[in-house]
Amino acid sequence: MRPMALRLTPPDGWRSPVRYSPQTPPERLSGTWHQARPARIHAALAAALARDPGGWLVCGTSAEVRADRSMMRVVAGQEIVLWRDTDGNLRAGGGACPHLGASLGGCDVVAGRLLCPWHGLALGDRPRRDWPTYAAHDDGVLVWARLPLPGEKTTDAPTLPARPPRHQSIAGIVTHPVTCEPRDIIANRLDPWHGAWLHPYAFSDLSVDESESTVDRLVLDVSFRLGRHFAVPVRAEFACPDARTICMTILDGEGLGSIVETHATPITAPGRHPARTVMTEVTVATSARPGFQAARAFSRLVAAGIRRTASQLWVDDLTYAARTYELRRRAAASANDASR
Repeated sequence: MRPMALRLTPPDGWRSPVRYSPQTPPERLSGTWHQARPARIHAALAAALARDPGGWLVCGTSAEVRADRSMMRVVAGQEIVLWRDTDGNLRAGGGACPHLGASLGGCDVVAGRLLCPWHGLALGDRPRRDWPTYAAHDDGVLVWARLPLPGEKTTDAPTLPARPPRHQSIAGIVTHPVTCEPRDIIANRLDPWHGAWLHPYAFSDLSVDESESTVDRLVLDVSFRLGRHFAVPVRAEFACPDARTICMTILDGEGLGSIVETHATPITAPGRHPARTVMTEVTVATSARPGFQAARAFSRLVAAGIRRTASQLWVDDLTYAARTYELRRRAAASANDASR
C-alpha cells in the first residue's frame, strides 16, 4: 500500500502576504525628518486634544477585575476602586474606606459588596454621602471610569473604535507607566515617520499618502518586518477618537480590519509635575485566512507574542514621549524665568 501523499500546494486563490524585502541598512535609508514637520504634528495633536473624552479614562483590563476581589487604580490623582456586582457589572468608587481611610484595593467582594479589610464595613450596595461612586464601563477588553477632567463634558459611555468581532480575533494588551503627560503618548503616534528609524527591526518602506491624509487622519503604507529579508506590506490609518486615544486600523493587506488602540491615562492630577501617565495598548488582530481561525485555538500563545512585540516597540516610544515632555517642561521653565 502506497503512503498517502500530503498536499503541499496552497488552495486556489491563496497568496502569501509575505514579500521578499531586504532591510535597508542605515547608510542607505532615506531621512524622514523633512516629512515629519513639527507644525504638521502639532496641528494634528491640537485637533486630537480638542476631542472631548466625555470624562472617561481607561483603568485596566476586563480580566483584571474579578468577581471576588477588588482592584485599585490611581487615576488623575484620585484613588479609584473597581469591582463587580452580583450580575457581573463593573462598579467604581472612592479608593478609601469612609470609616478610617483603609485602602479598598484587593479586598474581598461578597454578594457584590466591598468588605473593608480593616473592620468589615460593607460598601457598594447603596449610595453613601461620605463615599463617592463613579460611572463605570466594561467594553469586554478594557475597563473605564468616568472622572471628568477640567473642561470635559460627561457622556454616557466612552467613544469606542470599531473592533473585529471577538470570536474572529485575538487580543493582546500591554501597559507601561512613563513620566510624561497623555498628550506626549498621542503625539508619538501622530509621528509615524519615526517608525523606520526608531524601529528598523519592525517597520520599513513607510510612506504617508498625502492625498488621503488630513489633520484628522493619517493614511500610510508600511511594511511590518519579518526579520532582515521579508516583510508584510499593509495600508493603515491613524485617527484619534478622543484626546487620550489614538487608533491604527489596517485598511488593506494582511490583517484587514485589525486595530491597535493606544490609550493614555494620567496618574497624577492635572497640572502636577513631574507628570505620570499609563500607556495601555490593545492590539485586536484578525484575518480572513483559514489559518488564522485555526491559530485562535492557541490564542494565549499568540496574545503573548503580540504583547512581547508591543512591549519592545514601547521601550523606544516611551523614551520618545518622556523626551518630548522633558523638553516642554524645560521650555516652560525658561519662559517663566524670562518673565521675572
